[in-house]
Amino acid sequence: MVKQNINIIDFETLYNILEEIKINLSFETYNYKNEDEFLNDLNNNNKDITNSIIVLNSQSKNLINHSKIDLRKILNLTDLPIEINKLVEKINVLLIKQRYNFQSKINIKNYILDLNSRNITINDNCLKLTEKEIDIILFLNEHKKPQKINVLQSEIWGYSKELETHTVETHIYRLRKKIKDAFQDDKFILSDDDGYLIE
Repeated sequence: MVKQNINIIDFETLYNILEEIKINLSFETYNYKNEDEFLNDLNNNNKDITNSIIVLNSQSKNLINHSKIDLRKILNLTDLPIEINKLVEKINVLLIKQRYNFQSKINIKNYILDLNSRNITINDNCLKLTEKEIDIILFLNEHKKPQKINVLQSEIWGYSKELETHTVETHIYRLRKKIKDAFQDDKFILSDDDGYLIE
């Protein structure tokens, strides 16, 4: 699993402590001398905070009011000192919440795909999906060009000589039918001579 990131702002002591024990941590740490340095990276698209949180020890109106920053990503350590075990626990809890929130809200076209409940929704209409159907949608959404059946067979099912190509076609046919029946959308997954795609 990809490690999540902790952006530590104006808190070098904390950064140094976490670097000392990083082999035992489930996250990567990044040190910023001040919030301007962090915001500069963020504003210049040098920083992706999708899979990260921000730790600081002071109030920051610039961070709180920034359009790209979700307040749920900020851990403000105002009650110091704190035991390192408690601190790591707070960080991990926030990361777990963030991972859950991220998985709950994946936008695909005009739909919201919830990996936790395995639902896809649009305009209050909801459809339950299987794990394989979610895998198909995520794979096609990630690759912005048509995907051939043998690629889907290999990447989603894991290539097997026993797996017939019609298994892939059947799954996609059923998924397209479910989406059409639930949402009257027959263009969610497109197909042509080059394969299937979501655009």
